[in-house]
Amino acid sequence: MTSAPSFPLLISAVQLQSLQASGRPLMVFDCSFDLAQPSAGMAQYQEAHIPGALYADLDKHLSARPGDPAASGGRHPLPSREAFAAWLRSVGFNNAMQAVVYDRQGVNYCGRLWWMLKWAGHEAVAVLDGGLPVWQAAGGAVQSGSSPVPTAPGDFALQTPLRRLVSVDTVQAQLGSAAQTIVDARAPARFRGEVEPLDPVAGHIPGALNRPFSDNIALDARFKPAELLKAEFDALLAGRDPASVVHQCGSGVSAVPNLIAMEVAGFAPTALFAGSWSQWCSDPSRPCAQGA
Repeated sequence: MTSAPSFPLLISAVQLQSLQASGRPLMVFDCSFDLAQPSAGMAQYQEAHIPGALYADLDKHLSARPGDPAASGGRHPLPSREAFAAWLRSVGFNNAMQAVVYDRQGVNYCGRLWWMLKWAGHEAVAVLDGGLPVWQAAGGAVQSGSSPVPTAPGDFALQTPLRRLVSVDTVQAQLGSAAQTIVDARAPARFRGEVEPLDPVAGHIPGALNRPFSDNIALDARFKPAELLKAEFDALLAGRDPASVVHQCGSGVSAVPNLIAMEVAGFAPTALFAGSWSQWCSDPSRPCAQGA
């Protein structure tokens, strides 16, 4: 008898419906969020979410609180791996479970939880391709109300990290080296330094390449086909070693769709600079560039 398949990257709405029906240990997380209105994500969740899904709040659950141990800097510092594991246990998550994450914002926020679970050593975590809109279009059920209360604590234990976190010191030490190719996921105007709505300095890390995270998503709200993504990243890298890529954005959240898209395209896992521009520009001694 063969074991049930694991989903380590993407899962379709139809596949998730089948997984729910199979009875396999599963936990679904709704990561909907709005940077401009942080309470909006919870309101969206309470209005409609996949039955049984738990709400994972970017500020409360997926970022370190002020004064708590953090694994990165920036506006959305990563909590320590130990603190994250404690939260997973508190919601009833176990190592044997398949995790599925989704949002309503084009993977802008659920990618964070996907990456954090990989960072915690959990392989069986997948992004619902297309998020809640595609789920509903495929006939998937939704419910309203608050997150379910766990029936018992989970026993999740940290394993060896499956994705690489890069510190600001490493980024600075390798600046200009062929061993590091920085890919910035922010909108072009922010990358060029023409506008900066969130951070005190406008611009980008010198030498960075710009690929807005939204470029990975097709008109049907799903990730673009693997062949197209590979062609686009090959063009962006222009001969640079894909293994050298370090992803960043404003605060390490919207960088993850680029990281996921490279894996959809068939590239090996790449690194994340979670502190991103918000941490980089917080020190005036670090160089900043403007323009294309």
